[in-house]
Amino acid sequence: MIPVAKKILVVDDERHIVRLVQVNLERAGYEVIIAYDGVVALEKAEREKVDMVITDDWMPRMNGFELLEKLRSGDQFPDIPVIMLGASNQDAHIFQAYSSGVTSHFTKPFDPKQILAAVQRIFSLYGDEGFLGPAS
Repeated sequence: MIPVAKKILVVDDERHIVRLVQVNLERAGYEVIIAYDGVVALEKAEREKVDMVITDDWMPRMNGFELLEKLRSGDQFPDIPVIMLGASNQDAHIFQAYSSGVTSHFTKPFDPKQILAAVQRIFSLYGDEGFLGPAS
């Protein structure tokens, strides 16, 4: 049986950021769904049944924090892993991201290899039934 590729939704209003992340994830064998704002992202997440979201923090129409809140408040994605990409490296901003429930946070500019490593690590901690907890 051929394993099904994990679906990752990449959301950012900066198209070059989406493309950079998309290319690296696809090369690693992931299926990538793209959106350029949180409203479209929420629709695609529900329709495509994604396994993870990588989102910008500040976007028009619905920012990454609002997207995270809407995803986690429904029945479909209460534990979905979310990686947030932020323009600010200030401690208060990063604290806000983790307090909102992100799984991981990266400050722009970032190394796409670090994003890929985080994705692989997060998926190694998640099983088909959801989050498995810290690795032993």
